[in-house]
Amino acid sequence: MSPRSRAAAGPQVDGLVVVDKPAGCTSHDVVARARRILGQRRVGHAGTLDPMATGVLLLGAGRGTRLLGHLALTDKVYDATIRLGRTTTTDDAQGEPVEDRPVDVDPDRLARAMTVLTGVIDQVPSSVSAVKVDGVRAYARVRAGEEVTLAARRVTVHRFDLLARRAAGAASDPAGTDLDVTVRCSSGTYIRALARDLGAALGCGGHLTALRRTVVGPFGLDQAVSLDTFGELGRAAVTPLAEAVAAGFARRDVAAPAAVDVSHGRRLAPVGQPGTYGVFGPDGAVLALVEETADAVRSLVVFAPA
Repeated sequence: MSPRSRAAAGPQVDGLVVVDKPAGCTSHDVVARARRILGQRRVGHAGTLDPMATGVLLLGAGRGTRLLGHLALTDKVYDATIRLGRTTTTDDAQGEPVEDRPVDVDPDRLARAMTVLTGVIDQVPSSVSAVKVDGVRAYARVRAGEEVTLAARRVTVHRFDLLARRAAGAASDPAGTDLDVTVRCSSGTYIRALARDLGAALGCGGHLTALRRTVVGPFGLDQAVSLDTFGELGRAAVTPLAEAVAAGFARRDVAAPAAVDVSHGRRLAPVGQPGTYGVFGPDGAVLALVEETADAVRSLVVFAPA
C-alpha cells in the first residue's frame, strides 16, 4: 500500500472482526480482503479454516492482532458431516478416494465408537494439515511428494454428538452413510482426523464432507458478518479493542496508580482469582492482558497507546 493510500485510509483501526467465512477461500484470502477493506496491512486471523470449511473466523486489526494467539487457544464448536464407507487421501472430500467399504454399523456400536473419541485423546493430525515439520507445513511436504507421518497430539473433545444419520446415496457418490454431528473441542483438534478415526474404529473408513465452525471462545455466528457485509460496513464492522477484550476475557478494573504500573509492564498484585484478565484503567481504556497464577500476575500483552 502506498503512503498516499495509507493516508486516504485514515489512522490504524484496532480491534476484532468476526467473519462468517464462505467455502472456497482460504483464511489467508479473507485476511487479504480485510486488508483492502480496512486500508491497512496489520490484519491477521486466529485459527485457520480449510477452504471447504465455513463459519467463524476471528480477524484482528491493528493492536487487535495481539489478542489472536490467546483467542486461538480457546475451545471451538463445529457442525460437521462425516461420511462413513470411504477413505480419502486428505481425510476430507477434497482428497482422492482411496477405498470404499460397506457400512454395517448398528446404533449402539456407533455410539460406543463416538464415546471412545470423546474426552482426552491422543490424535494424529492429517498429513495434509498445517502442522509444521522442520519449519515447513505438512501439506506442503505432501504436495511435494514426501511421505509425512505426524506425531500424536493430546487434545480434548468435550462433546461429540450425533444429530442425524442418513444414506449418502447420490448418482456421483452412491456409497456410504452420512452422520451429522456437533463437536466441541480444545484448540488443536482436527475434525478431519476425528472423521478418519471414527471410520477406522468402525472398520468401514470415513472422511469429512462438510464443516462449519459455529463458535470460537466467546464469539459465535450470531456476531459474525459475511464478507460482503464486511465490505459494505468497512471499519464500522470492527469491534473496538476495549470491547473485544471485555467480550473475550474476564475484566479487572484498576485505579490510576496501578494503571501506570501495568502500562509500563510492571506486575499487579494478585486478587486471588487465577485466570486471564483484561485490565482496564479508570477511563475505561484497555491497558493489558494479564494472567494470574497462584501467587503472581504476569503480563501477556501490554497495549501501547494507539
